[in-house]
Amino acid sequence: MDEEYDVIVLGTGLKECILSGLLSVDGLKVLHMDRNDYYGGESTSLNLIQMWKKFRGSDKPPAHLGSSRDYNVDMIPKFIMANGALVRVLIHTDVTKYLYFKAVDGSFVYNKGKVHKVPATDMEALKSPLMGIFEKRRARKFFIYVQDYNENDPKTHEGLDLTRVTTRELIAKYGLDDNTVDFIGHALALHRDDRYLNEPALDTVKRMKLYAESLARFQGGSPYIYPLYGLGELPQAFARLSAVYGGTYMLNKPECKVEFDEEGKVCGVTSEGETAKCKKVVCDPSYLPNKVRKVGKVARAICIMSHPIPNTNDSHSVQVILPQKQLGRRSDMYLFCCSYSHNVAPKGKFIAFVSTEAETDQPEVELKPGLELLGPVDEIFYDVYDRYEPVNEPSLDNCFISTSYDATTHFESTVIDVLNMYSMITGKVLDLNVDLSAASAAEE
Repeated sequence: MDEEYDVIVLGTGLKECILSGLLSVDGLKVLHMDRNDYYGGESTSLNLIQMWKKFRGSDKPPAHLGSSRDYNVDMIPKFIMANGALVRVLIHTDVTKYLYFKAVDGSFVYNKGKVHKVPATDMEALKSPLMGIFEKRRARKFFIYVQDYNENDPKTHEGLDLTRVTTRELIAKYGLDDNTVDFIGHALALHRDDRYLNEPALDTVKRMKLYAESLARFQGGSPYIYPLYGLGELPQAFARLSAVYGGTYMLNKPECKVEFDEEGKVCGVTSEGETAKCKKVVCDPSYLPNKVRKVGKVARAICIMSHPIPNTNDSHSVQVILPQKQLGRRSDMYLFCCSYSHNVAPKGKFIAFVSTEAETDQPEVELKPGLELLGPVDEIFYDVYDRYEPVNEPSLDNCFISTSYDATTHFESTVIDVLNMYSMITGKVLDLNVDLSAASAAEE
């Protein structure tokens, strides 16, 4: 342990594992430690006995739920956009060879008390019960504009500079009503609140294109994919990658105290009386609590059920987004469901999560609109966790701290954080221009 490393990574959460893999591939000497005796940190997957220990304080789940080891319950459940940044990182690092993905069945949105499939193309817009006949025609025109839009071809811009025109102005040009704007902004472009309406439209158009291209990728009912056996597989795959490139992993290392020199720069990490020297530290907020601030909290319910979510075409894996406006809230609510078809529960069992940015101290009351869409549940667990973000200046102390995971049920915001951290640590931008077809075989 008394060696010198380029980077010491603390915590084996998904963000830390991706960074440790990327930095090892870049040829840096990496030591990766975790105080826990399991991979995944906050973003781990638990079996049934571990769930009971964490939430019920006993290790005897009821027998009728089936075998404990048939469960892989993600603590931070998120789907992966098929053409999104995470898939590009997986291909860039060739980590796809350790993972098997399967398409997610459905993508839905909550509107006026009902659950509807999210229309993503001009043809689907014409069929969607979300809109009346005239609104459908207007929406179809808007979808065609987005589909044909090419940033590098001014002929497709129809005279609009989307780096200047706001989303609100672009939508006004097509005369779309608030109801349509709501599902486009939150269920297609995956914005978390309504600030995007006053920002340049280019970002929203790009997000809509990503959704449509991801949807077309597998001809499934959604743009998302998800690993067999759950997300707990991802940190372990990146850990393997890091090891192949000479990275060292140590689990079950108590305290992990970060040491600083007299200038306040990080110089090493001490555990069990031994200090490993390093130039930089990468970690989650729990390892440097005095360099982060609390910015919010996530409330969620985890439910074990014996049926799919009603009104989702019997989807065995599905996301439902409940836009804030529909609920009279300040932030969206998310439903996430997966089942035995992704090997995360025994046959006939479904695991559903309802999550949102907490606005009160009563998760049971706050999550009710989402829970009411689930139908009968066999078991329910409530959990609230704080979200932190770094307040330090990495150029002064060489500490690179990730932001806590948000309530969204997809990975786009997580990967943006990882890519920004990678650029801060290495001073370069990760090239994500990869051949997306390279991952298709493993993902079927």
